[in-house]
Order: sequence, then structure tokens, then C-alpha cells
Amino acid sequence: MGCPDWPKCFGKWVPPTSVSELPENYKEYYSEYRHRKNERFAKYLTAFGFDNTASELLSDESVRNEADFNVVKTWIEYVNRLVGVIIGFLIFAVAVASLRYRRVDLKMVVIAVSCFLLVGFQGWIGSIVVSTNLTPWTITVHMFLALLIVLLLVYLVQSTSERSNGMTDSLPAGWVLVCMAVLLIQILMGTRVREMIDQFSASLARNNWIANLGLDFFLHRSFSWVVLILHVGLIIKLVKTQASKTFSLTLILLILGTILSGTGMAYLAVPPYLQPVHLFLATGTFGMLAYLLFEVIRSNKTILAK
Repeated sequence: MGCPDWPKCFGKWVPPTSVSELPENYKEYYSEYRHRKNERFAKYLTAFGFDNTASELLSDESVRNEADFNVVKTWIEYVNRLVGVIIGFLIFAVAVASLRYRRVDLKMVVIAVSCFLLVGFQGWIGSIVVSTNLTPWTITVHMFLALLIVLLLVYLVQSTSERSNGMTDSLPAGWVLVCMAVLLIQILMGTRVREMIDQFSASLARNNWIANLGLDFFLHRSFSWVVLILHVGLIIKLVKTQASKTFSLTLILLILGTILSGTGMAYLAVPPYLQPVHLFLATGTFGMLAYLLFEVIRSNKTILAK
């Protein structure tokens, strides 16, 4: 909530550096600004049959609470938006470049263009995250859309790269798929923990957050063992198939880094710098698993073709 409006930040393309640059009634103004946007969003929800969700969004007074100006959070959010714009331009360039192959491989063109459209939709969802004052389910949708974009981009990279000389021919695709599934479940449980922390942050001291998370945190923490065991098994299978040692080592380091950063948050009272590290490592793991899955599928198709 460093920038309460979108795409501008406090009505400016370059955000303010001091609260003195804002009008005295900025909280009331942007609270009303976001509420009007939520009213429009509620109409979309109602049109798709989510009447209860729309009603809850408009009746929840906490959604209209405006945060105090914080220059650090404002510029973090501003940089986040700049990076998003750069990503959008790069994916647009990929989509344009793909058009020359429309007669050779139309599927690649469709995926590249879909990536670009999803980035635009992701930007709009990001604006909804802002207007709804970080309503938990909107954050989850925003994150999983990002994972979908990663999945499609990885597919483009893998499909246009040279085949890995049969190193994954004997690797079962089902094992990789299960690893991806349990990782997604773990990420989903992590979003639930994050939602609860958002609720606690306004009323509890940081060192009391973990103690009040209850069953959700216990499940998220315990399920990490399932994630670890399955991925260790996958690494062992990769080694047996003579897969790239660099790939195998990177994958296990990402898994261990994800688990250790989560442990660090649990024992160090959720330090802010570890939260993005934790999610970044999990996303990196997801991307590598996606690449491995597509590579295995391509290898299996090549074997069948022979």
C-alpha cells in the first residue's frame, strides 16, 4: 500500500519523498478513490456469479482504511511497478518476435501472445490488490498468475532450446509432476500463513506473530518435510539418469534455501528481508521443475517417435 492509486503513485508518475508533498486530506481522498474502483470491480464479480465476494468486499470497512505515508514502502512499490513495466515490454518483444514463426509453429505464437495478455491482466489484478487494501484472496490470485506466466515462459525457453541428449529419457514425468504439485500446495499454504500475518501486523508485536498462527503454520512447516523428501528422491533419480550435475545441484540448493529461509522467518520473528527471499527461491524451484517436466515430456515424445 505504498502507492494507493494505480498506475500513478499519489497522482504522480514520480512518487513523493515526503508527506509534506501530499494534501492534508490524502487519506480520505485515496480511501474514496479506492472505494469507487472497488465498486466497479464488485460489478465484475457479480457478473461472474461471485455475489457474496462482491458484497463482502464493499461491506468490509477495513478495506477502506488508508495507510500512513511511508517513503520506503512507497518507493519499494514504485520500483515494483517499474520492474513490472520492463517485464511487460520484454514479453511484448517476445510476442512480436514469435509472429515470424506463425506458419512453422503456431502453438509457440499462441503461447507467446498469451504471456503478453496475461502480463496485462496481471497488472490489472495488481491494481485490484491495491484498491482492495491487500485483501488476502487478491494477493493469492496475483501470485499464482505470476507462477502461470513463469510456467509459460519456461515452456517457451525449453521448447526453443536444444534437446539435452537424452539425459532425462528414463526419468518418470509423474515424479516431476508430483513434486510440482506438492510445491504448489506448499505455496498455497504459505499464502494462508501470510494472510494471517497481515491480520496480526496491525495488532500484535512482530515477535508474537508466529506464536499466534496456530494450525495453519504447523501444517505449512510440517509439509516442508514432504517437499524435501520428494525432491531428494527426484535428485537421486536425476543423478542416476546422468542429468546435468549443475542442474541437480541448483535444484537441491533452491529447495534447501527455501526451507532454510522459512525456518529463519519462524525463529527470527519474520524479518522483512527474508519474506521475498523465501518466495523467490520457491518460485525459482517451480520454474526449474517446470523446465525439467517439459524436457522429460519432449524426451518421451522423441522415444515414441523412434
